[in-house]
Amino acid sequence: MIELKEAAERVLLVGVSLPGQDDVEESLKELSELAQTAGAQTVGYVIQSREQQHPGTYVGKGKIDEIKDLLWELDATGIICDDELSPVQMKNLQDELDVKVMDRTLVILDIFAARASTSEGKIQVELAQLKYRQTRLTGFGTSLSRLGGGIGTRGPGEKKLEMDRRLIKNRIAQLNRELKEVKRHREITRERRSKNHVPVAAIVGYTNAGKTTLLNTLTGAGILAEDKLFATLDPTTRSLELSKGQEILLTDTVGFIKKLPHHLIEAFKSTLEEAKYADLILHVVDASSSQMDIQMYTVYETLYNLGVKDKPIITIFNKQDKLESETVIRDFKADYTVKISAKTGSGLEELMETLVAALREQKVFLEKIYPYSEAAKIQIIRKYGELEAEEYRDDGIFIRAYVPSEIFHKV
Repeated sequence: MIELKEAAERVLLVGVSLPGQDDVEESLKELSELAQTAGAQTVGYVIQSREQQHPGTYVGKGKIDEIKDLLWELDATGIICDDELSPVQMKNLQDELDVKVMDRTLVILDIFAARASTSEGKIQVELAQLKYRQTRLTGFGTSLSRLGGGIGTRGPGEKKLEMDRRLIKNRIAQLNRELKEVKRHREITRERRSKNHVPVAAIVGYTNAGKTTLLNTLTGAGILAEDKLFATLDPTTRSLELSKGQEILLTDTVGFIKKLPHHLIEAFKSTLEEAKYADLILHVVDASSSQMDIQMYTVYETLYNLGVKDKPIITIFNKQDKLESETVIRDFKADYTVKISAKTGSGLEELMETLVAALREQKVFLEKIYPYSEAAKIQIIRKYGELEAEEYRDDGIFIRAYVPSEIFHKV
């Protein structure tokens, strides 16, 4: 039996280094990982230092000639630019180079299209792709139906140039209506959770920091966790039992990334809003990454853009097993920091204790003697609070506990 396998696209990565930027090489390494995740092979890098991106072709004329030579030498089938290209830049580059031209946004959207499995995820990805393409109806040349496989062709597909702005606009409106319905269901679920008075912690972090591995280790969720960017896309919520019968819901969210396309932030708002309504933020950081500080900054910037403020933050410095020596790592924005390895399980006990301490901060201390006729209230405390002491006396039941503020009036 002959097995036919689609040849991987061979791509050249192109970046522009602007004044004050010294992380372009690291950014291109990340772009190479993105390309690999999307199914392409990186064959070379090109970086040009400029005062600003060329408005017409992203890089200058001399660099375009250099790229032409490299494409021929390395037998590359396309280029990926490290920034989002304007329709004009994309069209001009395609005319000049006569190869497939992609940008960072297109690659990320393609990965999301391949990874989305739930109906909500698929709606969000299609919405983001259509918004991206809406501004580029003339940017891809004479035809929108780019036949053949490869990056940028997954997802909703393209329907030739006749699928004009009006049709895309109608489809976007329809998808927005579907998303509103999804959001309504999510809000109902959220209200139900709040009525149960079970605290929620949102797991956030840079892509591939180990969020899903942590959720699997703590709760046995059994979600696919790979050493790839955006290995998991659809959010998952699982219950975790803490000490003294306490329960907390952990929600995994999509990973953040530098230069995350604004189309995606907009489309995935309903998913990312889990962080906005959570009681706690668990910020997972890859402590073994040389770009750790930049990745942390990216996460906080994205959270700020989503309107996530004034939430207690536990920063979890993950992948300690990958560190060769003890390093001093801190996060000044965090309320608590813990060092763990989700893979080996080290530091998880300290994490559980930190979760209990963080939740206790949000509770009200209660010390009271209840008459035996009000024993039912103690059951409420036991279910939703943290019972420190319970003593049966002649004059009633003595209780010392921490209870959530929202049920304090009931007890």
